[in-house]
Amino acid sequence: MKWIYFFAVSSLMMIACNDSKTTKENESVNQTLQTIFNRKSVRKYTERPVEKEKLEMLVRAGMAAPSSRDRRPWEFVIVTDRDLLDTMGDGLPLARMLKDTKQAIIVCGDTLKSNNAWMLDCSTAAQNILLAAESMGLGAVWTAAYPYPERMQVVRDALQLPEHIIPLTVIPLGYPAGQEKPKNKFNEQQIHYNKW
Repeated sequence: MKWIYFFAVSSLMMIACNDSKTTKENESVNQTLQTIFNRKSVRKYTERPVEKEKLEMLVRAGMAAPSSRDRRPWEFVIVTDRDLLDTMGDGLPLARMLKDTKQAIIVCGDTLKSNNAWMLDCSTAAQNILLAAESMGLGAVWTAAYPYPERMQVVRDALQLPEHIIPLTVIPLGYPAGQEKPKNKFNEQQIHYNKW
């Protein structure tokens, strides 16, 4: 009888452990999806500066992105200098919020490492930064420099970029000042199975 009792208890414990493991795996997947679905463009920030460790973690997330032929042509410029933020804010029509934040990350591509896929690789890096910011309780927004020559020149001049380094996006970021809501962008009509 003791053996049957031991077997029953052991079986229940194994089932509970397996269920717990499955639940944890599902929660992990759901946290990732939740971050993706909650990501939104945040353009207003509090006065609180983002800590250096968090800025470095965001760039680390960017460097974890996939890269064509593993070239990793990305370069990141973390800007915290007030004059540089203001200069770029004045010169970039869709990045005026640079004048109201204390930091930004500029994602650039090195055309010597990749002359044909740098913008793809750097886009995945930028998306990782945006998702990481969301997961850390920060707000961020993609503002395009590339492919607009006049915008790229503003960034290039402000940051003294070498000729082979091309600014893809300027990402103003900070602690959100408001409660922005994510958009539901799902559109079933844009899904195709097997053929158009």
